[in-house]
Amino acid sequence: MKQGLQLKFSQNLSLTPQLQQAIKLLQLSTLELNQEIDLLMQTNPLLERGDDVEDEYGNTTDNSKDEVTLNTASHDGDHTDIFPDNEINNTIDVDKTNSEFSESKTELNQEESTEIEQNASDFSAEFSDDYDEFSNGSLWDENSTPSDDDSDFKQQETLQISLRDHLLSQLNLMPLSERDKTLVLLLVDSINEDGYLEESLEDIVKQLPAELEIEVLELNTALRHVQNLEPTGVGARDLSECLLLQLALLPENTPNLALVKLMAKHYLSALGARDFAKLRKELGCDEPTLKSVQQLITSLNPRPGSTFSIIGSEHYIQHEVIIKKVKGLWIASLNDAVIPKLRINQLYASILKRNRDSSSQYLQSQMQEAKWMIKNIQQRFSTILRVAQAITDRQRNFLEYGAVAMRPLVLREIAEALDLHESTISRVTNNKYVLTPRGIFELKYFFGSSVATDSGGTCSATAIRALIKQLVEQENPKKPYSDNQITDLLAKQGIVVARRTIAKYRESLTIAPASLRKSL
Repeated sequence: MKQGLQLKFSQNLSLTPQLQQAIKLLQLSTLELNQEIDLLMQTNPLLERGDDVEDEYGNTTDNSKDEVTLNTASHDGDHTDIFPDNEINNTIDVDKTNSEFSESKTELNQEESTEIEQNASDFSAEFSDDYDEFSNGSLWDENSTPSDDDSDFKQQETLQISLRDHLLSQLNLMPLSERDKTLVLLLVDSINEDGYLEESLEDIVKQLPAELEIEVLELNTALRHVQNLEPTGVGARDLSECLLLQLALLPENTPNLALVKLMAKHYLSALGARDFAKLRKELGCDEPTLKSVQQLITSLNPRPGSTFSIIGSEHYIQHEVIIKKVKGLWIASLNDAVIPKLRINQLYASILKRNRDSSSQYLQSQMQEAKWMIKNIQQRFSTILRVAQAITDRQRNFLEYGAVAMRPLVLREIAEALDLHESTISRVTNNKYVLTPRGIFELKYFFGSSVATDSGGTCSATAIRALIKQLVEQENPKKPYSDNQITDLLAKQGIVVARRTIAKYRESLTIAPASLRKSL
């Protein structure tokens, strides 16, 4: 063994912190982007929002005159000079109207004292006018309704309570003994979110201590108290009992009430299987009567506790792109409401301008981080707009005629057109939404695999799903189309699709099989 020198060439990919941040911001949704900005603003004093603010007199101060934008056309510029001297008195904002961001500079032309005096005089004059109107009774009489702007009251969100709390609130109003209330409370705790009693009374008795001497008969009495609570049907042990509890409250003169109770008690399985011939035979009725019975059964609530089910965190979405038809052309534009206005804090910027020594290294690093954040956000929206416009150009038929005209589209096609990587297109289309005249869609909705046709062309999988949905909506409810029949109907239109593919697309559309779609 001996020592030696070797010369080796290799290639590797190095991601700078700025590039890592740009990639991270690109794949965030609008809500996540705002959370990321708020988190950075807590640690970076030089970054602040440039939104309009109200002064002490209630007047809105427009900061747009004090804002300039950064030019992000070039992505590989030199960042060593992080804050030139001639930009200290300017703030930074994201341009909300153009896809190409430009740089401009402005200065304040008014003195602060003059603004305060003017605002004070405007406020006094406005207050005097309002007071005169109020004194004359013209501002608000007893028959008028205050507008949203004038009213100080904000609409309160509805407090959603659980099914258990709703039942306990009724239990407190019932004249029961302490022992009976305890047993009812025990049963309430055994009711699931749908309103059903999951365990049998015998199993509940076995779990209780023997010294309490609780029998099944006592629990059955307590269950009757539970089943008398709202919503009707709560405390049922199965679907049949749930429906019968609701039918018991209907007036006796309800048409075909006896047949409905008989069906709910014995023939729910036949109704679920759409075996109408067996139902007519067992109930001894004709088809119009059976249809009336079916309608009454389906009008009942099979899950009485579902209205009180507390769903986890709602998924809020906000569209970032708007597609409109302008002079015969489909144009994509950014949604101004979701573009954050960011700028550099003037106070810290002036401190950094006066003190450019080793003691200001912290502010210099924070300044560089703030400028990176603003530039990456600009680049994020610029890339989203480019991708959205490229998708719009290729899916004009969808915007004109609907989902049946959707053309096949893959990420590679957009990536090659924009000279971007497929992973970038994937990040852009993930959790990004676009508002179109046909509704709000995720950008990924416009991508789909292709299926060959008899004519040698291709058809999008989204278009095939739309065709399946159309055929199901137009079918005869007494004789719904099977998957084989749908396959044959599509084949007549030149679209060759296997039956199992039709079944997969039908299930993705939550369309039941033909046997379960049959109705009277």
